[in-house]
Amino acid sequence: MEFLSSIYVANLLVVMTLMTGVWLVSLTKQDASIVDVFWGLGFVVVAWLTFLRPDGYLGRKILLTGLITLWGLRLAIYIFIRNWGHGEDRRYQAWRAQHGARFWWVSLFTVFWLQGGLLWIISLVVQVGELSPEPARLTWLDLLGTLVCLFGFAFEAVADWQLYRFKANPDNKGRVMNKGLWGYTRHPNYFGESLVWWGLFLITLATPGSGWVVISPLLITFLLLKVSGVTLLEKTIVDSRPEYEEYIKSTSSFIPWFSKKEKP
Repeated sequence: MEFLSSIYVANLLVVMTLMTGVWLVSLTKQDASIVDVFWGLGFVVVAWLTFLRPDGYLGRKILLTGLITLWGLRLAIYIFIRNWGHGEDRRYQAWRAQHGARFWWVSLFTVFWLQGGLLWIISLVVQVGELSPEPARLTWLDLLGTLVCLFGFAFEAVADWQLYRFKANPDNKGRVMNKGLWGYTRHPNYFGESLVWWGLFLITLATPGSGWVVISPLLITFLLLKVSGVTLLEKTIVDSRPEYEEYIKSTSSFIPWFSKKEKP
C-alpha cells in the first residue's frame, strides 16, 4: 500500500510541475488560457505514467490508457485549433482585470495549481483502475464502461465539430447555435464529457474496493454543471445574446431531450 501511495504522490508532483511550466509559458505569452489546452494532455500524461508501472492487469491498463489518450488528445487539439489567433479567453481576461498587476503570481495558485489539483483528483479513477491487479480479466463492467465512454466521446466530439462549423460561418455571428445535438441540450459537449468519466468509472468499478473513486465522475460532473461549465458560460452568454433566454426556456440544459417547441 505504501508503494502504491508513492505512485499517486509521484503523479501529483509531475502534474504540478508541468502546470508550473505551463504557467511560466503563460507569463511570456500573457495568455493564461493556454492552460485549457494542457487540461486534456495532463490526463494523458498521468495515464501513461501509471501505465508504465509494473502493477495492475495489462488488459485493463491498455483499455483505460487508450480511452483517456483518445479523449485527451482530441480535446487538446480541438481547443488549440479553436483558440488559435483569438488571444486570451474572456474568462481569464476578466480575472486578469480583477487582480491587476498581481495576476501574474495569483494565476499560479488560482488557475494553474488549482486545475492541476483537480486534474489529479479526477484522474484517480484511471490511476486506481490501472494499478489494480484484480480481476485479471475483462468483465461485463469493462465492456459497459467502454461503451458508455465511447458514446460520450462521440457525443462530445460531434457537438464540438457542429459548433466549430457553426461559428466558422460569418452569417452566424451573434446567433445562437440550436441545431444538431445543440437542439436537444444546450451543452452537448459537457454532457458527452461527463459520460466519458462515468464510463471510466464503470471500468474501474470492476476492480475490488474501488467504489470510492466515484468521486472522479461526481467531481467532473459538478464542475461542468455548477462551476466552470454551464453556470459560468451561460452568465456571459445571456448578457451578450438576449435571444439565448428563449433557448434556455426551450432546451434542456444538460441531459438531451426534445425541445419544448417540438413533439417527440
